[in-house]
Amino acid sequence: MSLDPPTYLSSLQNNIRARPIPWEGAVRAGTITDNDLKIIKAVDKVRKEQRKQTVENDMDSYQSLILGGDKGTSVLESASKRADVIQYMLVLTGDLINDAPSLASKLLEHPEPYKPIVPYLSHSTNPEDPIPLLASSVLTSILSTAQTQLPKSNPKTDEALTKLYKYLSTLTISQDSGLQDIAVQEYSSLLRSKKAREIFWSQREETVTPLLDILRAAAGASKDSDSTLLSGGSSIRSATEAGISSGVGLQLLYHILLTIWQLSFEASLVGKGLEKEQELIPLYTQLLRLSPKEKTTRILLSTLFNLFSAPTNKSTLLPIATTARLPALLSNLKGRHLTDPDLLDDLKALTEMLEEYTSSQTTFDEYAAELSTRKLRWSPPHRDANFWHENARKILDDDGGALPKVLAEIMGKSWDDEKQVLAIACNDVGWLVKEAPEKRQGLEKLGIKGRVMELMTDKDETVRWESLRAVGEWMRYSFDE
Repeated sequence: MSLDPPTYLSSLQNNIRARPIPWEGAVRAGTITDNDLKIIKAVDKVRKEQRKQTVENDMDSYQSLILGGDKGTSVLESASKRADVIQYMLVLTGDLINDAPSLASKLLEHPEPYKPIVPYLSHSTNPEDPIPLLASSVLTSILSTAQTQLPKSNPKTDEALTKLYKYLSTLTISQDSGLQDIAVQEYSSLLRSKKAREIFWSQREETVTPLLDILRAAAGASKDSDSTLLSGGSSIRSATEAGISSGVGLQLLYHILLTIWQLSFEASLVGKGLEKEQELIPLYTQLLRLSPKEKTTRILLSTLFNLFSAPTNKSTLLPIATTARLPALLSNLKGRHLTDPDLLDDLKALTEMLEEYTSSQTTFDEYAAELSTRKLRWSPPHRDANFWHENARKILDDDGGALPKVLAEIMGKSWDDEKQVLAIACNDVGWLVKEAPEKRQGLEKLGIKGRVMELMTDKDETVRWESLRAVGEWMRYSFDE
């Protein structure tokens, strides 16, 4: 899974390679030694094959140059006050690892493979400071090698990974898409092992949340504010090749989707959290509607398949997928002229999985699943008198009265941007009181009656009407008594 290096980073590295460094002056000042200069000159501005051969023939010297050892202090430490030397050495280190990949393995044999480099991640709070950017690139190369060569958890590797994730997370909240793409591509290079993915998830407020915020911007939605995602509405504008929405470019979009796909291999760990904290299933369903390329469609489907396949997720995520109208969307996708075999396999598998689930569900299950999303829409049960006649008492009594508690939770929010949710909740309360008047006291204990009465003065006309109707049912049975 090789990605082209971000243009922003490549341009910076090329600029630094072209700058002249007064090496002799650095030797006279004691910044580097004569031996350091000799080792640097042997690989400075030479052809790739020559550089590769030189490094492979003298691995110990280059390990010592970069990390320090018996032959002397690391140049990255001795030259810490010379920004030009540090920038050059970080670029050179990255070039040496790229040209002679076995050097990364040699560096990992050092007792402190990250110590001289990690401090440069906090060199400055300026996101455009080249030193932290270059340090993150070098660390990514070494740590990604560690994921494959040191599969067992290593405290020093875990600590370096944690600090690198923290630094990269500051780039993802930048307004510069070039910096965002550097972070996301480096994330992707690092998420090669179970441990790396677990650490990434443990820091999810820093790592995952900004990525999902970018995806929400791409879908034209905002977190906790738009029920359009669950209702499958078409008000969100169509995608374009240049970007889906809010200026999110296709390349950045794809790289973020790739990172979340890698994370989805820990589906049992992350599945429920991604939905509860980020409302990922409705978001991915909407992104599928807008997906401008087969490669984005493929990775969206593959991520959903990974998440749904974990046995611990099925009872939680499949109901939400149904409420978000994913089955209907998958049916529409089958009508497109799709050619990617992996995409078609995942599309078939997802369709079969959801068909198996929906065929076993009752209307009550669908209503309970919708309620669990906390985002109500005018789905058929809400207006169906037969549904309420048959299910009102079950809704009130099932699982120790869990569903009315969820309804109370929903009604406790203001829903300033989604008044429809409150209107539907009041509608449901009215039906419950009408069909099971003897259960009114339980609803009152949850604060539902008081909240419905408050909503009679809401600024939204539909909310006022539905709350008035619900209160009317309450009063009708009070008068009857």
